[in-house]
Amino acid sequence: MYKYLDELEAKSVYIIREAYNRVDPMCMLWSIGKDSTALLWLVRKAFLGRVPFPLVLLDTGMEMQEVYDFRDNLIKEWDLNCINHMCPPEEEMDQTLPPATRSAMRKTEGLKSLLSEHNFKGVIAGIRRDEQGLRAKERVFSPRTIDGAWDFKDQPPEFWDQYKTEFPEGAHLRIHPILHWTELDIWRYTKRENIPCCDLYFAREDKKSGKMMRYRSLGEKNITFPVESPASNIEEIIHELETTNTSERAGRSMDKETEDSFERLRAAGYM
Repeated sequence: MYKYLDELEAKSVYIIREAYNRVDPMCMLWSIGKDSTALLWLVRKAFLGRVPFPLVLLDTGMEMQEVYDFRDNLIKEWDLNCINHMCPPEEEMDQTLPPATRSAMRKTEGLKSLLSEHNFKGVIAGIRRDEQGLRAKERVFSPRTIDGAWDFKDQPPEFWDQYKTEFPEGAHLRIHPILHWTELDIWRYTKRENIPCCDLYFAREDKKSGKMMRYRSLGEKNITFPVESPASNIEEIIHELETTNTSERAGRSMDKETEDSFERLRAAGYM
């Protein structure tokens, strides 16, 4: 089923292996969501069941308990090396940012402190171009300046799967192996491969409204909310995505703030 997924998988595995061959030391951000867990599955495929670099959860202390539980179970089951890196408090963030954006900025600053502490030269991340307009401008191997900033107007060309991996001393690379995937691709692949995923993605009855609700995207509990949906399993999620016009990030409060909020975050180093 969905044979085109073989091509997506092969390209992602190639990118992962290229990154491992060219960039050292390296880590992978694991938010425990559907995208980064599918990416983790691809990494394990690329290296015959093992993960040859550390995973990192940029922890704000505001993840939902189901997310922490899912992480802990998978760490044990797959024998994963996972760094739980605590992010700085919201009080230290730029107070000119809107509230939800300011909360999201904690992970940006957390990543900067992680890089400073561990001196990682490469960071693998599970972002996709179809998630958000500004991410459509990303490259597979995306350089960041010494202070972590991203110049989206000056990105290296990437033709015929040829990637530039040289960068100035003190800078680092973001590597995006599933940039060419869509949300629907991720769910179809998750179903085909039987990849575990957090139960929060499946609909449950909301006690206050009585409506069936589920999470399309997992983030911190103070800035991420479920959307109305009857989809209670992966088959129903796939069917829903084949027909819905609702944005994947409809439950992200940050996306409802000022128009430049996401651009300011991304320029400063947000994932």
